[in-house]
Amino acid sequence: MSTAEVLLSARGLTKRFGGLAANQDVSLDLWRGRIHAVIGPNGAGKSTLTNLLSGDLPPTSGTVTLAGHDITGQAPHEISRLGLGRSYQKTNIFLPLSVEENVRLASQSRQRHRPWNPLHWVDAATAHATVRERCDRALELAGLTARRRVVAGTCSHGEQRQLEIAMTLATHPQVLLLDEPLAGMGVAEAERMVELLLRLKPAHAIMLVEHDMDAVFTLADHLTVMVNGQVIASGTPEAIRNDAGVQAAYLGEEH
Repeated sequence: MSTAEVLLSARGLTKRFGGLAANQDVSLDLWRGRIHAVIGPNGAGKSTLTNLLSGDLPPTSGTVTLAGHDITGQAPHEISRLGLGRSYQKTNIFLPLSVEENVRLASQSRQRHRPWNPLHWVDAATAHATVRERCDRALELAGLTARRRVVAGTCSHGEQRQLEIAMTLATHPQVLLLDEPLAGMGVAEAERMVELLLRLKPAHAIMLVEHDMDAVFTLADHLTVMVNGQVIASGTPEAIRNDAGVQAAYLGEEH
């Protein structure tokens, strides 16, 4: 069951590369139980925004808070441990390993490591059980339980995208940043991904960067439209669909 609360907030995010402002004064809130889509043409600054929120890029100015913690400028691994998970435009998995091995590695990344001590064998057994439980749960949520023994490199493109999300889920995130999860998919694979995102929605705050407008308007509770690094509109799907400025700048190009 979802509880309405803001899990991630960005205020006045700006990222400059020399004289170019890839993001300029971008603000948004991500709520548990809601999918917030960020849309715009190529070069609008969507991926830069994702990288700023995840810590892959430091902002030139502005702030980001995650679950009440100021994470501005923190390293990606530190932000991840506070409850943020992300996927990338290019699928990022271990192709020679099985589906289960990929997810188990992600789950193990959350275990605390300390020098071996024979008195800690009970803790070690408990930790192993916790890793297994997180792995099993992530596979179930991602719809990959039946494919757990399959080598990741032999999976379809859609399954590999599901696997990347399963690996993210194994780290127990509260916030998910998903960068074009439906890219390159056929109709059946896209439908499975939409179903997956709807399953994840109640327990997570999700930011979706996506070019598939049919999926966006099916999934999103709130949309932010970016052009040239700036937000030109933000609101409900209905408000965005009917916004004349958005139609002229972006949606009108595709519809």
